[in-house]
Amino acid sequence: MTSEPEVTASGSARHTSDDVAASLRARIRAGELKVGAKLPTQAWLVEHYGVERTVVRQALQQLHGEGLITEGRKGAPAKIASAVPAASRPSDEEPKRTAAVLSPRVAEAFRAREVRIDAVCLTTETLNLALGEPLGAIHAGAFRPDSVHVRILLPDRGINLAFPRPVHRSADGDQLVHERWLKQRNTQGLVLRDNLEALHIIEGIDVRIEFQALPLTSPIKLYLLNGSEALFGYYDITAREQEIADTSVEIYDSLGNQSMLFQYLRSGGSRDAAFVDRSQRWFDGVWNTITSELKLS
Repeated sequence: MTSEPEVTASGSARHTSDDVAASLRARIRAGELKVGAKLPTQAWLVEHYGVERTVVRQALQQLHGEGLITEGRKGAPAKIASAVPAASRPSDEEPKRTAAVLSPRVAEAFRAREVRIDAVCLTTETLNLALGEPLGAIHAGAFRPDSVHVRILLPDRGINLAFPRPVHRSADGDQLVHERWLKQRNTQGLVLRDNLEALHIIEGIDVRIEFQALPLTSPIKLYLLNGSEALFGYYDITAREQEIADTSVEIYDSLGNQSMLFQYLRSGGSRDAAFVDRSQRWFDGVWNTITSELKLS
């Protein structure tokens, strides 16, 4: 069980050995610290995390006990173990529903010093829910990234959506469903922007949040975390009744929270690494070509 961060007399949080171990463990699992690479020196870790050397030593003992790092020798830092135990590689787990897997992975991503999240989705509702834990932890002083950069691709307001849309098409029905989705897209996007900007206003963290409009309805959802992890899933489409403006409408809609997410880690082998790399290149390519500025209004 992770201990609560200690609090100094001034009220600021002090990292515990569990905090330091969790941060390094996340970087190892995400592939930022590669197999065979040297860990930063204890002196560097002491300065980086603002802790005593004993705290760093305890954190390294945890990681060594888990088989993630070798035992350091005098004058030489430890190295990432030649084989990361399968139990510590989340990519070996079965795929899970979005609501179950996204929140803990986003929370882990926010322990990095420079947080970068790219996402393709229909609205940002699920991502907003996933941000609750890490943003609360930052405001509580449990940890603090130096910067946060988030890029979101959402469908353009002017397109005819593939979903959600009425099962039985009509001008009035199409407009009713489209306006409901557009309100959700804009409201959730504004909530996301305001919550992230609060990190800059309250905590002084460098924050950048950008939205771009896709000229299509993406049939997939994709979350790229710190350039080292990809969470990929298909939107499950179903017909259901929806009450909109006191009118019952049968619509084709997506089950965002219930869709399965498949996890790929840059450190999870050549196939995982290739998927993460290609997904990032695809996102960057789409962002820089066929999208346009999105205004949440």
